[in-house]
Amino acid sequence: MEIKAVDVAKLRKMTGAGMMDCKKALIEAEGDYDRAQEIIREKGKLVAAKRADRETTEGAVIATVNADATKAVLVCLGCETDFVAKNEEFQALAKGIAAAALEAFPADAEALKSVEVDGQTVEAAITQQTGKSGEKHSIPYYAAVEAPYISSYIHTINGKLAAVVGFNKPIPAEAGKGIAMQVASMNPVSVSSADCPAEIVEKELNIYKEQMKADPKMQGKPEAMLENIAKGKLAKFFKESTLEDQDYQMGDGKSSVKEYLQSVDKDAKIVCFRRYSLNDE
Repeated sequence: MEIKAVDVAKLRKMTGAGMMDCKKALIEAEGDYDRAQEIIREKGKLVAAKRADRETTEGAVIATVNADATKAVLVCLGCETDFVAKNEEFQALAKGIAAAALEAFPADAEALKSVEVDGQTVEAAITQQTGKSGEKHSIPYYAAVEAPYISSYIHTINGKLAAVVGFNKPIPAEAGKGIAMQVASMNPVSVSSADCPAEIVEKELNIYKEQMKADPKMQGKPEAMLENIAKGKLAKFFKESTLEDQDYQMGDGKSSVKEYLQSVDKDAKIVCFRRYSLNDE
């Protein structure tokens, strides 16, 4: 049967698929729009299955906060190439998923798949976009954050790095954004030394002890001395790697993040943060 351009355009508007894909689907469906839509959906699933073992090392990282700054989500929509990542439809889908996630506030990435975006589930929308681009799409990272006040930052140069920071009370927006930028750029391991994961602390101490065992100058030194040296190195690690103790990069270089925050509001504290970067993967 003859498939007219107006029919192809109509199906394209309904599905968002390419013109040739729409024409082929209509021909196969013999002009039946419902069947043609199903064919396009099935094509997306087929492409997704074929690309399942591919790595999604490119994409978009989105951080978004609700109107009263008490809830935020950090989500990454991944793809295979930077070319697809820069596509307007891909970027729109990433932002749409982030907005839907903020509204529904699912607990984890698995629950996010069932959230509705643009009239279909996130999982279906990702499959559809996979069929259109020919590349694997995935959500390699998702986090939902609640706090009395939340600030966010997205690295706008490449859109592949973002962070959100939770505080125990509202603080000036500029201060919150500055600390979110600190998280993005300095990649701390925890808020403070007190909440640094035990496995990280143990790993660092073991590294220092092994270094000293390999140092001829340390041979025969008392165990207590070696232990104290290791603790001193650990203190330096906390200074460089925990958010409160890091030098505040947006300041004069003389204050820690904690000292800076207290200068803004003596009662303000950082309660949590989340960060994700495709460049770290």
